[in-house]
Amino acid sequence: MLHEGLIGVFGEEGLVELKYKDVRDDGRTSYSDQTGGWLGITDKYWASALVPQDITYRGEFRQDTIATGESFVAAYLGNAMAVEPGAAITVSTRLFAGAKEVAVVDGYHERLGIDRFDLLIDWGWFYFLTKPLFQAIHFFFNYFGNFGVAILLVTVLIKLLFLPLANASYASMSRMKKVQPQMKALQERYKDDRMEQQKQLMELYKREKINPISGCWPMLIQIPVFFALYKVLFVTIEMRHAPFIGWIHDLSAPDPTNFVNLFGLLPFDAPNLQVGGLHLTFGFWPLLMGITMFIQMKLNPAPTDKTQAAIFNWMPVFFTPLMAGFPAGLVIYWTWNNFLSILQQSFIMRRHGVEIELFNNIRSMFGRGKKPAE
Repeated sequence: MLHEGLIGVFGEEGLVELKYKDVRDDGRTSYSDQTGGWLGITDKYWASALVPQDITYRGEFRQDTIATGESFVAAYLGNAMAVEPGAAITVSTRLFAGAKEVAVVDGYHERLGIDRFDLLIDWGWFYFLTKPLFQAIHFFFNYFGNFGVAILLVTVLIKLLFLPLANASYASMSRMKKVQPQMKALQERYKDDRMEQQKQLMELYKREKINPISGCWPMLIQIPVFFALYKVLFVTIEMRHAPFIGWIHDLSAPDPTNFVNLFGLLPFDAPNLQVGGLHLTFGFWPLLMGITMFIQMKLNPAPTDKTQAAIFNWMPVFFTPLMAGFPAGLVIYWTWNNFLSILQQSFIMRRHGVEIELFNNIRSMFGRGKKPAE
């Protein structure tokens, strides 16, 4: 998710990122006859970088052994220059040392013409999506003064951007829900002939203009946005200690509440139990995310395959403790996105004359839902 170690941009070589382990194993890595670019050492929020000015130089990353342990070095050596008698030569070097604030780093990149200096911030492979997402969030932050509110507004914009695709997906799912009784009848009629059953189901989908995989699109659309927002929350110092409302004082950190002590209502410190990355004692926002995810999935037609149905039933239960360890800003985004999707899907289902059987679908998990008409 994040590069920490030695970093530089060397002409045609481009961006170079070396972990401490790489330099320790190799001892020394050199880049000769370079002009322009820069080199330095970075961690999550802070960096130092040398920017040679108008000279040809050899860049170098190395690991030295010193009395107190080991030292990692980013250095450069300029080519030899001849100084005539009575003449003078001036060589300038810029040094950046401090917090990797986006506006500052981008400002040096643009104003001073430092080649790809904006890559000092690790925007990742989805640079084309991650940085614009940050810029959109920061735009709303400048107006409302709250990064959490900015995330909610950007989520609405993303929903509007993908509205046509999501509407087509929900419309197809609504049509699938209307023909569920026919699907059940076909499954019963051809329960001993799976090939014929699938053939008849495909013909039914074709007649009713149903795309059986359309329900995946709303989730698939979220994946790159989810990853990009996680990256923004994780790497930008602007999000560090950025509050939302209530008990969320840091959007880049997990929700600090715990259901064991009723989210802080009971006067004792609750334990933080984890098993394999799952936070078994989760907070309020992960719980709300799990509930909205469960409701959204129960609006969809139940899968005809029992195994698939079981997976969909248990998915929110799995995601709730999993997301509890993620930044609160990301969980708030997912919760808000789920809520908007529930409103959108409910509206489309009503428009297509499909009954919303949320409570019946929930009861059917326990074998108590009403049976479909013949």
